[in-house]
Amino acid sequence: MKNRKHKSDLVILFATLGLMALGLIVIYAIGPMRANVLNSAYGADYDSNYFFFGQLRSVALSLVAFFIAFKFLPYKYIKKWSKPLMIIALVLSGALWILSLVGSSLVKCELGECRWFNFGGLSFQPAEFLKLAMVIYLADFLARKREAGEIGKWREFWLPLLIVCGLSLFLVVIAQGDLGTGVALISIIFGMLLISGVPAKQYLIMLALVLVIAVGAVVTSSHRMERVNAWLTTLSGSESTDSTYHVENAMLAIGVGGFFGVGVGNSVQATGYLPESINDSVFAIMGETFGFVGLFLIIIVFASLLLRMLKVAEHTSETEGRLFIIGVFSWTLAQVVVNIMAMTSLVPVTGITLPLLSYGGTSMIFIAFAIGLVLQLSCYTSREVIKNEDISSRGRVRGTHYSSRRRSS
Repeated sequence: MKNRKHKSDLVILFATLGLMALGLIVIYAIGPMRANVLNSAYGADYDSNYFFFGQLRSVALSLVAFFIAFKFLPYKYIKKWSKPLMIIALVLSGALWILSLVGSSLVKCELGECRWFNFGGLSFQPAEFLKLAMVIYLADFLARKREAGEIGKWREFWLPLLIVCGLSLFLVVIAQGDLGTGVALISIIFGMLLISGVPAKQYLIMLALVLVIAVGAVVTSSHRMERVNAWLTTLSGSESTDSTYHVENAMLAIGVGGFFGVGVGNSVQATGYLPESINDSVFAIMGETFGFVGLFLIIIVFASLLLRMLKVAEHTSETEGRLFIIGVFSWTLAQVVVNIMAMTSLVPVTGITLPLLSYGGTSMIFIAFAIGLVLQLSCYTSREVIKNEDISSRGRVRGTHYSSRRRSS
């Protein structure tokens, strides 16, 4: 097999840039409304352009991270740091938990949950770094275990895997109370395990075990059970309550948008009716603004991005690279699907952002970096070297976006 460099996948490139640009436009339109709401409700003093400039800064940093990963930081060097990156991510998450217990000023808390470091007005969410570290670590770990023939063995495979993944989920779901990030991590883990060669029986047993633990984490938390009850109330059409307010207003926003939307800057729900309008609820605001047609096109862009990731994975010869791409695919897919389903009352509200569109710095920067690495891997394909290959054949190969190759057994 021979790797040949060719042009990057333009669908991934333009889908990523397009989503960032759209998110910036939406935040520009509803940012002043969000500032007015916070100023009126909490006596804050936000400038009308505060959230737009914050999003502009996030997009700029995300673009830097994206192009560094794409052009200047070869994946072969990144994978050498898989263990140190995972250790750093776990240490940061653990430090956040400990500092929050002692009430340190270095920790930023919102709505009773402490998920951010606070450095002089700049915040950093270690859980987002943990997602990236998990994808890089598992790609290296699973590739090595597969090469050594240790996939599925208890001591060599499952024990270290359960320690790392279990500790990560504990620090995110239990210590930080962040079930949304927990869903993303679980999707990353089982998405990558699915193509790693784990025996189907073991895979299903572990999946069932995680589902049982997830249900336990929900039923033992009054806050999470409240969200589940609100979801069931909404589905049954029962009388509205305070707990159903969020999802009802999200669905109202999408309904008001109709077919073509009310237009940029004309959102009513963003004036204070819909909670987290620039974060978790941005999909509903876009439904109100751009209508059904706009939401359909946004979903098409996400679908195109995800399908191209799968296409790149299919044409990546190295096991580790393929695993990494599937990890990023699973990460992105989980956040897109769960966010959209929550805003349309298909699942309970989980507090998970819409990738590249929602307001926020850390989440956008790290997922942009991960997609940048996927774009880098899309520049390489594999094919069998055929003896006496003629020049015209080579020309045709270079002209194609993905070189053809026979699947090796």
